[in-house]
Amino acid sequence: MIVRAHFERKLNELRDEILYMGGLVEAELMLALDAFRTLDAEKAKQVSAADRVVNKTRFDIEEKCFSLIVTQQPAARDLRTITTAMNIIIDLERMGDQAKGIAKVVPRLLRMPTQEQPPELWQMGEMVGKMLSQVMLAFANSNIDLARIIAKQDDEVDALYARVFTRLMGDMAAAGSPDQVEAAYEVLRVARELERFGDLVTNVGERIIYLVTGSLDEMN
Repeated sequence: MIVRAHFERKLNELRDEILYMGGLVEAELMLALDAFRTLDAEKAKQVSAADRVVNKTRFDIEEKCFSLIVTQQPAARDLRTITTAMNIIIDLERMGDQAKGIAKVVPRLLRMPTQEQPPELWQMGEMVGKMLSQVMLAFANSNIDLARIIAKQDDEVDALYARVFTRLMGDMAAAGSPDQVEAAYEVLRVARELERFGDLVTNVGERIIYLVTGSLDEMN
């Protein structure tokens, strides 16, 4: 019983560290969006620094997962918990990469003609940030009902992306110079990063459902 209690404590610590990493990624996303909104090159640089912290956190957690597997001889359900945790931190790290991708657009746009930022793009940013917050709450509480809601929200993000894509393609077609075309394309890149961010949050939601139910069928 003492050994089991120790292992449960380690699993709880693992969960808390993943929640901490989720908070880091959410903060990185907000910083990247603010840098893009204001075209602030200094804030864009801060996103890269934030992403390095996210990456280090991922590898620190991964090492602890490996340690638990090697030293604790986990049962089947425990092993599912640990492997799910490893998959979640990979998805979180990739979300950080998407945020960094948004920040990389900033210095490019500063060298180009002004390009209007579609309002749907900001709806996408707000929505994927909310999705991340919700999926971390679902993970903390093993709440599969909340995890399932994420997929429906991702459909809304995809619909917004389609509208942004159509609008910016129209801007590119009507552009009077190659620089204007490139500026519109860079804004479209931001929308694509946000769309991919939403996909990754949905992945985490699906992993939570599998963790709780043990069934792939329950994901649908």
